[in-house]
Amino acid sequence: MAKKSAGEGVYRVIDVIGTSSTSWEDAARRAVETAAKSLRDLRIAEITKMDMKVAKGKVVAFRVRAQLSFKYED
Repeated sequence: MAKKSAGEGVYRVIDVIGTSSTSWEDAARRAVETAAKSLRDLRIAEITKMDMKVAKGKVVAFRVRAQLSFKYED
């Protein structure tokens, strides 16, 4: 029986949005850490969009959209 190489498998990609009142980095971290509570074996997080919520001329929230990939279990 042949051994599977480390890169073989089936993966799924989902979009998640993280928010923070402090920074885009914090928003991205929150998105990944929150998703990791219910998804196992996260592999890659790619930030696809960054924006800010503005109110009365001030930034009130940083938002990031991240594509997360995780491996399906065999």
